[in-house]
Amino acid sequence: MAEIGKGVNAGKLASNVQKRITRAQEKMMQKLGKADETKDTAFEEEVTNFNKQMLEGTKLQRDLKTYLAAVKTMHECSKRLQDCLADMYEPDWFGKEEMDALAEDTDVLWTDFHQKLVDSAVINMDNYMAQFPDIKARIAKRERKLVDFDSARHHFASIQKSKKKDEAKIAKPLALMEKAAPGWAQGIITAHQIAQTNLTRNQAEEDLGRAQKVFEEINYDLQEELPALWNSRIGLYVTTFQSVAGLEEKFHRDMGKLNLNLVDIMTKLEEQRQAKKPAKTTGKSEAAPNHNLTMAESESDTTTEAPKPRPAPPGPPVQRPPRPSPVKEAKQDIINLFEDALVPNINVPQPSQTDAAATTLSNAATTVTNGSSDAELPSGVLYKVKALHDYAATDSDELDLKSGDIVLVLPFDNPDEQDDGWLLGVKESNWLQNKDLTAKGVFPENFTQRL
Repeated sequence: MAEIGKGVNAGKLASNVQKRITRAQEKMMQKLGKADETKDTAFEEEVTNFNKQMLEGTKLQRDLKTYLAAVKTMHECSKRLQDCLADMYEPDWFGKEEMDALAEDTDVLWTDFHQKLVDSAVINMDNYMAQFPDIKARIAKRERKLVDFDSARHHFASIQKSKKKDEAKIAKPLALMEKAAPGWAQGIITAHQIAQTNLTRNQAEEDLGRAQKVFEEINYDLQEELPALWNSRIGLYVTTFQSVAGLEEKFHRDMGKLNLNLVDIMTKLEEQRQAKKPAKTTGKSEAAPNHNLTMAESESDTTTEAPKPRPAPPGPPVQRPPRPSPVKEAKQDIINLFEDALVPNINVPQPSQTDAAATTLSNAATTVTNGSSDAELPSGVLYKVKALHDYAATDSDELDLKSGDIVLVLPFDNPDEQDDGWLLGVKESNWLQNKDLTAKGVFPENFTQRL
């Protein structure tokens, strides 16, 4: 049995080798123009469409799987992000239970989206592409059978053409044999020669019929299937992209609802934080009231919107003591200025008669009583003020003040930079030591008194 099997395999192998040799010879003859080739233009167009369709389908299948992998990656990233938020979300914060449920719903939504993409798009695409390898193999087989058919056709035609030549070749030996052989033998020889010629012709004819039948069967099936397969691509594209688009639309709609819920939870959490946040001062303009403001300035402050204030100093200063009346202040200044020359029994006028005079004398005596050793203000200085309270600077552009410090007030380079209730200046001690006005800084006006 083993030998028989081996013989059958060897015989089939030899037959296949002979077929390959015959096909190679036939193709060579066709390329050299010594043998005609059967052409089917319509079928060749269908094969071209098939190759294009298979190429496009392969690309779509690959890109669809890439999209699916991206969805899976997004699912994993979203889950990690939700888990991170759930881990950080403290139990006493608003909406802890809603936050945990939101994370679970998000995970379920991603999982459902991924699975439906597989069921409605990827599987259909795989089934569609599964038919191409078989059809491609049958197209290749058709090409081989077509070569076999052409070879058998050419072989049969060559036998038909050489029939007369063979008969002439047979006639010469017969003429010689007629002289040497008896009459009964001559008839046998002629019959044998004719039988051999007919056998070869019949064999070639049978081979041609068999090759034609095999080719026509496979050719007929492909001519039925290829146009149908070409038209099926439209339905596949419609189904695939409708499914993907519909699933995406539903997924994003549902995910949008979950995102709105998340925004609401975060908003309420912020409101909860703000509700627990202690009240803070809003700016330096809310420091201790400025006793130097006039009534008109106070009324103006209540009707016009002030610019955005600087950060408020730590705590308001102590309320300054009330200033003496103009009459007493004028009297004291005159006494300090003309201490030795003052007439002992000077009569102080009544307030109603001496307000203007006392104010003038007070202002005249102020370069003498302001604690400064210089009688004239440096160039660019507007006036001087005296610190009534300590002030610790809270920024690099502010001045540290101690109660009693004298400050030379300077104008702002850009008036728009001046905040309401703040002045720019240089300590007088710094000026007296360095003769330099560049070491300037801002300070709260209501911590000082103008001299």
